Amino acid sequence: MKNSKILITGGSGFIGTNLIEHFLKNNNDVLSIDIKAPKILEHHSVYKKIDIVDLESFKSAVLAFNPDYIIHLAARTDLDGKTLEDYAANTTGVQNLMTIVSELPTLKKLMVASSKFVTENNYQIKDQFDYCPHTVYGESKVETERMVWKNAPSCDWCIIRPTSIWGPWFGVPYRNFFDVIKKRMYFHIGNIKCYKTYGFIGNSIYQIETLLSTETTSSDDKVFYIGDEPAYEINEWADEIAKELGFNMPTMPVWFVKLLAKFGDFVGVFGFHFPMQSFRYNNMTKDGKNDLKKTLKIAPNMPFTRIEGVKETLKWMQNN
Repeated sequence: MKNSKILITGGSGFIGTNLIEHFLKNNNDVLSIDIKAPKILEHHSVYKKIDIVDLESFKSAVLAFNPDYIIHLAARTDLDGKTLEDYAANTTGVQNLMTIVSELPTLKKLMVASSKFVTENNYQIKDQFDYCPHTVYGESKVETERMVWKNAPSCDWCIIRPTSIWGPWFGVPYRNFFDVIKKRMYFHIGNIKCYKTYGFIGNSIYQIETLLSTETTSSDDKVFYIGDEPAYEINEWADEIAKELGFNMPTMPVWFVKLLAKFGDFVGVFGFHFPMQSFRYNNMTKDGKNDLKKTLKIAPNMPFTRIEGVKETLKWMQNN
């Protein structure tokens, strides 16, 4: 990948920021396109403010750069939208991208970011076209994937589905987990064990770069989850973070936490936010694992352990 021209849309986001840092250190020629300014001052030199929904400005910038590789991360990712029209970046923006890619004859590979939310948590997918989104955001990412399949480019391409990625430069919601533990407001719920697929950003960068530089030409293997293996047992992970911060994690009885959740639901009806509600209780106690087998065949050697990721993340939080 050294000395390649790499276009990253959504380069000011969490994953994009880390990717740009990585590729710049490897002497790549990078262009970052985003509607928001970069988080890191040095990234302004490779940044252009562009709304990907605006075809003409998007097209002009991409064709002028003429990249070897494109990593498309730009998207609206919150869960607040009510209709698909609220997620135009994930539909119209992707349609614009595919139109532009058709005019790049020397493009080596296109990578498009989707989301684990194209299915419900812990759903066992039958194939790469099996969707069951439970949010409008998830529905918009299903449309993202369908547009890529429908307008498949002549170059090599793949779709990635980031799981719950965390680490330096992260924000809501995954930074909240660290912040709550740091404030000693997190607790275990009885002896309930909950397994979820998370991914440290350092490992995610390795997976993304390896997939980008590896041919994925089989139509049966175009969709790859990004995350760590094995899935995290959340109590263990929380204990690791707390230990690094110098304290032990408390445990609350299950009946008491359920009571708190019911109370949170009740006051929520009147517009008051209480930290514990049934939605959060269910999220803390139900598994959410994703199948990484295809990804691990191509990128099997994770460069970071979870505890190394925790230490690096806490160090970044202290400095930021």
